[in-house]
Amino acid sequence: MMIFTSLLLLLATSAHGQTVYDAAHNVTAITGTWSSGSQNVVTGSGFATPSQEAFTYPKTTGMSFSFTSDGYYEIARYRMTSNGSVPTCITGVMNWCHGTYVLASNGSIVMTPFGDGYQQIQDPCAAISNFIENYNDTELYILWNIYQDPVMGYTLQLYQFDGTPLPPQYLITTSPNMLPTQALRNVSSTAVTAATVQNAAVVNANAGERRWEVASVTGLLMVISGLGLASLLL
Repeated sequence: MMIFTSLLLLLATSAHGQTVYDAAHNVTAITGTWSSGSQNVVTGSGFATPSQEAFTYPKTTGMSFSFTSDGYYEIARYRMTSNGSVPTCITGVMNWCHGTYVLASNGSIVMTPFGDGYQQIQDPCAAISNFIENYNDTELYILWNIYQDPVMGYTLQLYQFDGTPLPPQYLITTSPNMLPTQALRNVSSTAVTAATVQNAAVVNANAGERRWEVASVTGLLMVISGLGLASLLL
């Protein structure tokens, strides 16, 4: 609740002309490839090979988002989660997806996948220690901002559906480093379940989680409606 209140305060600040979280009032365009941390995780052919449902493991964990100027995106994510009660049980998740995105007028970004995304989960303590599954969830980021970091340069900050910020990502190149913007592997219709259609994914790095969590579209629409109403009241 505190995070969401802080976001509303940011929107209030925006309304008074100090900072505006939209495409026209950031220090640079969102177009290009962005990467977090040590920038070892980068979208494109060096991370995922969709035709083989394979990954090339980076040196370190992190995430990377790429955006084209005509509405396409790609995401590459690699994270490891420790287990406090069993230190040797470290879960690794490699996640890749792409599709189209929309910069909404209320300052949010909605990302809709092509339907060929996938992820690999490795958990040495699970019944199945290594498996690959489809990942085709729509993602909502309720706010975004690009600012100038004095050391790292252009920095992209995305906020998840509940207001939680993702790690900051730094601009690698203004020319998006992406795989072709079309479906790149065949996915059986049975793999796209009703839950996939009815839900939207939210990136969540809570300890103990083995995959990206899912939040209902109803809940996301309530957040969007709340943001829209808040912006009207400011």
